[in-house]
Amino acid sequence: MTSSSSTRQKTGRARTGDAGSVRTLERGLTVLTSLAELGQASLTQVAKAAGLSASTTYRLLETLRQSGFVEWEERSGLFSVGVRAYQVGAAFAGRNTLVGAAQTEMQALVNDLGETVNLAVLRGSEAVYIHQVEGRQLVRMFAQLGAGTPLNCSGVGKVLLAWQSDADVEQRLGEQPYAAFTPNSITALEPYLQELQNVRAQGYALDDEEREIGVRCMATPLRDHTRQVVASLSVSAPTSRFDKSQVPAFYTRMNAASQAISARLGWTT
Repeated sequence: MTSSSSTRQKTGRARTGDAGSVRTLERGLTVLTSLAELGQASLTQVAKAAGLSASTTYRLLETLRQSGFVEWEERSGLFSVGVRAYQVGAAFAGRNTLVGAAQTEMQALVNDLGETVNLAVLRGSEAVYIHQVEGRQLVRMFAQLGAGTPLNCSGVGKVLLAWQSDADVEQRLGEQPYAAFTPNSITALEPYLQELQNVRAQGYALDDEEREIGVRCMATPLRDHTRQVVASLSVSAPTSRFDKSQVPAFYTRMNAASQAISARLGWTT
């Protein structure tokens, strides 16, 4: 008779096969995420973005294709995200109370202001766009859903950090100097903390041509029943259509929308 102690697997240690499966899953998700950011791409482009060899990337793409998460166009030889991935994303959007709470107000903002409205949340060292309603203008501002944007030079980044502790802000921003995308980008901690103090005082943040010259963005906070900032609402527009003189009017409209969304999330004054 074999003792029970010799047949039980020790806890806290994955079997070799399990570890290999987890590693394959991680790589597959990396490939899918990289492809989503690229839009349409060749095998070489996906491999480079994912940081994997071409042969490994091909095997993963083929597995994802067979499952419907990736599509391949024979004529161009390009890969793109498949309908199965869309279904997963749609399921998230349908269940996500934040997106559901924000949709109506975001559409109303577009109707009133004519500009693209975005919804972003904090993820690690960046702000991530999770929903967007496009503006009606011929020239519109776009943010790729699921893509991250730097915290130091974006309106949403400032809002998402403004009510965090200084220590948490410093940790999330990482080493100085921070990335400079334009001469207006904030690249050091002290001026950034001062900027966050201004955000708390005025109730909104501006990306004043800090990420891209010629583009201005206003962001406001969204709070839930815990009264914590859980997301940020933003409006982006070319500076030719969003002059500094329009900041008060934009804020009045955006603040009303943010309060309405926050109320749906359980926030009370």
